[in-house]
Amino acid sequence: MCGRFVVAAAGPELVSVLRVDLVADDLPAPSYNIAPTDQVAIVLDSAKSDPPTRRLEPARWGLVPAWAKDVSIGARAFNARAEELEDKPMFRTAFHKRRAVVPASGYYEWKHVPGPDGKIQKIPHYIHPGDGRPMFFAGLYEWFKDPAKADDDPERWVLSFTILTRDSIGRLGSIHDRMPLFLDPDFADTWLDPTLDNARDVLDAAIDAAPALAEQLDDHVVSKAVGNVRNDTPELIEPVS
Repeated sequence: MCGRFVVAAAGPELVSVLRVDLVADDLPAPSYNIAPTDQVAIVLDSAKSDPPTRRLEPARWGLVPAWAKDVSIGARAFNARAEELEDKPMFRTAFHKRRAVVPASGYYEWKHVPGPDGKIQKIPHYIHPGDGRPMFFAGLYEWFKDPAKADDDPERWVLSFTILTRDSIGRLGSIHDRMPLFLDPDFADTWLDPTLDNARDVLDAAIDAAPALAEQLDDHVVSKAVGNVRNDTPELIEPVS
């Protein structure tokens, strides 16, 4: 499961990789400790234009479906199990029509190990591409119209997203039993295409390709300071003994 991640570069730096057409003006600043409900830059293909327009937009982490009563439901929908998307009403429609790519520099995961006193300790690891290039998570997005806000309130429409996960493999499996569903940037066009009618096949292809991408990642132990969401500095991703 992915509950914290890092975006160390400004959003526009990702445009050349994913061939984005439009970049929003209000993208969030780089962050070394992104947590659920934070604003994050995501990539989506808008089906309102023909051909679809690829956009880099700020979105709230934690999917809020259109039928929700308020945004609070999203706080527990920051991850979605890839193998269960069609079984969950919260994710089913977005899976078929509103897929997103979430660019990141890396993410944190906590490994549970026995301490010297026999109690379980949680050791944070930072998992990232060794060459410094961005990584990409498969995601889903939704638009939510907040009924508590006035029609002319610019914050009435909320764009939100979730990150897909799958079973971990190899070295990452020794840290945690789940990992984000990684995407190759060359596969982004297929994943984002809102006109596809074979979303299940596209998802299966992404699940099958993810282990090879995971094997290319590095990891190291980092400070437990990352456990406090108030901490947000580059030092959080530095290795510690």
